[in-house]
Amino acid sequence: MSHRFYQHWLQVKEFCGIFARELHRIFTDPGVMIIVFLGSLAYPFLYKAMYWNEQITNIPVAVVDLSQSPESRDFMYRWDATPDISLTHNCVSMVEAERLLRDQEVHGIIYFPRDFAQQLADPLGKAHISLYCDMSSFLYMKGIYLSCNMVMLDKMRNIQIDRYENMGMDKEFAWSLVQGAPYTETALYSPTGGYGSFLIPAVLIMVLHQTLFFSICMLMGTIREEKTEVYRIPGKRRGYSAFRTIFGRGGAYFIIYYALAAILLGVFPRLFGIPHIGNILDILRFNVPFILAVIFFSLCVGFFCHNRESGMVLLVPTTSLIFLFIAGISWPKELIPVGWKYVSYLIPYTWASNGFIHINSMGASLYTTRTEYLALWGLAAGYFVLAVALFMIAGYRDELQERRKAAGLQQELEASAVVAE
Repeated sequence: MSHRFYQHWLQVKEFCGIFARELHRIFTDPGVMIIVFLGSLAYPFLYKAMYWNEQITNIPVAVVDLSQSPESRDFMYRWDATPDISLTHNCVSMVEAERLLRDQEVHGIIYFPRDFAQQLADPLGKAHISLYCDMSSFLYMKGIYLSCNMVMLDKMRNIQIDRYENMGMDKEFAWSLVQGAPYTETALYSPTGGYGSFLIPAVLIMVLHQTLFFSICMLMGTIREEKTEVYRIPGKRRGYSAFRTIFGRGGAYFIIYYALAAILLGVFPRLFGIPHIGNILDILRFNVPFILAVIFFSLCVGFFCHNRESGMVLLVPTTSLIFLFIAGISWPKELIPVGWKYVSYLIPYTWASNGFIHINSMGASLYTTRTEYLALWGLAAGYFVLAVALFMIAGYRDELQERRKAAGLQQELEASAVVAE
């Protein structure tokens, strides 16, 4: 019993030694410190600064009114009254309006043909207007298109009522024909309808995922460059333990990033004023498998980083945008190719971003988000087993090489002794 207790005490001591050594590596490496702390806390502020204004207002638009009729002027008056656009230029031709659009003086053009009023006056006529939007920015296109569409629908309703009245119908009866089913418009989960409220929650998860991913890959590459023990317990020449090595290193990252995740996912949404109607305890519980999955995933990838720079040079440009797109956040899931969709299931960010949005922005419970929650636990277990296998294989390989070197050295000593005799 005492021998077994002593062995367990040695294992705990070895785990604590690995844990302390990894913390020392993190806090004495300036590059890793910048990624872990400055990157994690500064990037959300930079993203929020870019999308601080949720809606773009007073977008300059040019008008080409060949009709010069009361109807076209009424349409322009109603549209200009919306907060989204401002009719800043009245052009005599499309050539002039197109020049303004190319020079970015305006971001949209509305065109009224000459027969606009005549077609409205005809009971069977169809009046046409043309709208041109600047597609270089989604926000410009959204503001111009939606505001014009709302004004057009309201104008069409009034035109239909006037035509029914001209046909001899009562105004109330004509209104009932035009009104259709009454409805109330409610913006769910994003009251402002802005791009920042939609994107920032996913960015917070991306910042945590990528800074943890890059810091582990950088440290693994540094250890390889220094040719220090990667798979074995520090200080032991022959013995090693993949379990204690992985748990020790993973534990150092877990305590740091669990605190960072609590700040970023619990405090920053309230600080930024983005939707945050979820239960903070559910978010904290959700963070556990997320951080563990990223740690073990990063250890598996970092195993193949042979120098310090490989993680930053090869992984930064090839993973950040790909992870964001294939997760189905900034691009509809239905349009993602099937192959990429299956790849996304292997990335912790995919499940974490969708799960966090469900809890934080939509008010879902942890039970409702159990698919993402269990998927993260599954990824954490799978990548842990893979990391243990990689570390054990590499450890056995190194130990076999040491035995061969020792055997060769022994043979040389024996040969030298024979020659000396």
